[in-house]
Amino acid sequence: MNETATADDWVRELDARQRAMLAEMGVKVWTPAPARVPLAEPAAAAPAPVQPPARPPQAREPAARAPIVPTTPATAAPVSIAPPAPARADIAQLDWPALRDAVAGCRACSLCESRRNTVFGVGHTEADWMIVGEAPGEQEDRQGQPFVGPAGQLLDAMLRACGRDRQADDARGVFIANVLKCRPPANRNPAPEEVMQCEPFLSRQVALVKPRLIIAMGRFAVQSLLKTTEPIGRLRGRVHRYEGVPVIVTYHPAYLLRTPVDKAKAWADLCLAMDLERAG
Repeated sequence: MNETATADDWVRELDARQRAMLAEMGVKVWTPAPARVPLAEPAAAAPAPVQPPARPPQAREPAARAPIVPTTPATAAPVSIAPPAPARADIAQLDWPALRDAVAGCRACSLCESRRNTVFGVGHTEADWMIVGEAPGEQEDRQGQPFVGPAGQLLDAMLRACGRDRQADDARGVFIANVLKCRPPANRNPAPEEVMQCEPFLSRQVALVKPRLIIAMGRFAVQSLLKTTEPIGRLRGRVHRYEGVPVIVTYHPAYLLRTPVDKAKAWADLCLAMDLERAG
C-alpha cells in the first residue's frame, strides 16, 4: 500500500480469503460505505397555472337516506334454568322428598361453592329421639352423612349405652341431623348468616320427625335451637324446649375425644334424657 493510500483503500484491497482469515481470528473488518454520488439539483419548478375564480357554492340536494331496516335479533340457544329454590317460608310445607331436594339444591350461602355433598340427615323419620349436631366435617362432606369417623363412632357407642341405634327402624331408632347441611371450609366455626339460612331446614325436619326428645350436641347446635349464647356448662342438667319439644344439652362427641374427662358429664346428660323419657 503506498503512502498516500487511505485505510478505506486498504480495506477495499482485501480479497475474500483475507477477510475470512481475519474473521477466524475475531477481527471485525469495517467496510466503508460506498462513495456518495451528489444528487442533481432539482429543476426549477414551473410557475403554477393561474386558476380561474371558484364558482360560488351551490346548494346541494340532500342525499336520500336509506330506509332503516330493523335488525332481527339472533335466536339464542335455549338455556336450561334450574328451578328456583323454595322460599324460606315455603320450606315449612315440604314433605321428606321435597325437603331433601331443597337441601341438595340449596345455594343460599357461600358454603354451596366448596361442598362436595350436602349432609341431610339419617335415621328413623319417626324416631322418639332426635340428635342435633353442629356442622359436617371432612368425612361427613365426603360421605354425605352426619357423624361419621371417630366422632360418629363415639356417638354410636353413646347411643348403644342408651339402648338406641341409628340403624334401627323401630322404637330404638334415632334421627340424626346437623344445624348446617354443608361443611364450612377447613372445619371452621359456622358463621351466623350460614346458621340462619339453614335453620328452616332443621325446623322442618323436627316438625316431620315429631320427636319426643331432642339432644343438642355442641355449642352451635345449642345456640341455634335455644337462641342463647350461654355456655354449655351452664345449660346442662336442665330440660329446655324447642318448639314444644324437650331439649337436653350436652357436649359434642368431637369435643369429648379431645377432652375425655368430660365424658362422665356427657353420660350424666344421657341419663337425664332417659329419665325424662321414662317419666313420659
